[in-house]
Amino acid sequence: MLKKLFQSFRSPLRKPQQHVRTTPEVLSGSQHSLQRNQFSRYAVNIVERLQTAGYQAYLVGGCVRDMMLGITPKDFDVATSATPEQIRAEFRNARIIGRRFKLVHIHFGREIIEVATFRANHPIDDEDEDSNQSSRNESGRILRDNVYGTLEDDAQRRDFTINALYYDPVTERVLDYANGVHDIRNRLIRLIGDPQQRYKEDPVRMLRAVRFAAKLDFGIEKHSATPIRPLAPMLRDIPSARLFEEVLKLFLSGYAEATFEMLVDLELFEPLFPASSKALEYNPTYTHTLISEALANTDLRIKQNKPVTPAFLFAALLWPALPARVLRLQERGMPPIPAMQEAAHELITEQCQRIAIPKRFTMPIREIWDMQERLPRRSGKRADLLLENPRFRAGYDFLLLRESAGEETEGLGEWWTDYQDANDSGRRDMIRDLGNKPDATGQGPRKRRRSSSGKRKRAGVDGAE
Repeated sequence: MLKKLFQSFRSPLRKPQQHVRTTPEVLSGSQHSLQRNQFSRYAVNIVERLQTAGYQAYLVGGCVRDMMLGITPKDFDVATSATPEQIRAEFRNARIIGRRFKLVHIHFGREIIEVATFRANHPIDDEDEDSNQSSRNESGRILRDNVYGTLEDDAQRRDFTINALYYDPVTERVLDYANGVHDIRNRLIRLIGDPQQRYKEDPVRMLRAVRFAAKLDFGIEKHSATPIRPLAPMLRDIPSARLFEEVLKLFLSGYAEATFEMLVDLELFEPLFPASSKALEYNPTYTHTLISEALANTDLRIKQNKPVTPAFLFAALLWPALPARVLRLQERGMPPIPAMQEAAHELITEQCQRIAIPKRFTMPIREIWDMQERLPRRSGKRADLLLENPRFRAGYDFLLLRESAGEETEGLGEWWTDYQDANDSGRRDMIRDLGNKPDATGQGPRKRRRSSSGKRKRAGVDGAE
């Protein structure tokens, strides 16, 4: 897949398509493979009701694209000439959401169908711009996008050609305004209009290009790929809360490993994870291996319908930047566990300036990292206490990930694997054996000092059993 992607970057230059057609290519039911019964019956019902009420309405975007590729869509979107207020008047179970991009969600139990009003291009002159409907910042990024227009306007405002396909389940026709069917057949991600301008309008489109390329196993068309590297720093201006949602889409869609490779190649990884990007420079083999293996495991779990926690994912993405910080603090005289905690706090605080990771994830991240300092300390009752820790499993899995990436732990992962499988007698023997050799921290068992009267003296909290 990546070979195909990189070949597409090197493909001969062709003049980019600047505008969509005002008259679409119309594919009748005999010219495509789509059937109305393949789509959500609720979405089809919405289209029919809106059309009956006198509005234009179509199934649009990803659900049409995915159906053409034989992929089951995760959601179904509708585009219509009706305004959000008119849509809400037609459906009692409708809610208007959003300010930057006003939409309507129509609820059918647990299923939600998203309905959007046809959008138009923003006014060219600032004087014609109504801040309640549309606004841009100095770099051209769209801050508000509620300028409504015609179906043709809406097609031109779509980001990629493969997302500008409109399916009418009543007539079973497909309207193709931007040669999207052609690009689906040729497996290409191509922006509609001038790529540089479209990326400046919304830099997140660069991430969407990567996400679609990874998900669909498509290449990114040359003109659409060329501006990405010079414009990648614009991602730093995107609100951190929005980037958190985008990063989850990038890495929790089942194609995280391929996505990571593309982000690095297109220089999009650095604006998202600056500290980890530096780690890729000074320790490339270890950093790349650890992150790739974590993402490959994430992809496998998603494929097997197993749960995936963003906390473990972010812990892996950020970990390569952590050890150097811990070492600096230890060199200043800070003990290992406090050094780990302080470095973790510093790194996560910095990262949250770029991607607003919620506290419900940052706390487990720190606990997983903290466990890496605690797992080597197994003497006495510590091993059993660690087994009872609710973060033990995540910490143990993370230890195995570090070892698989080439980190030397003197067999610590194998020891913990055997300890979990051993019976009580076997565990006591394993703990006893630790007294005869140094543990993974390089330290042997702590000796207690006795007073001249033969009574024990406490050697501090860590020394007390």
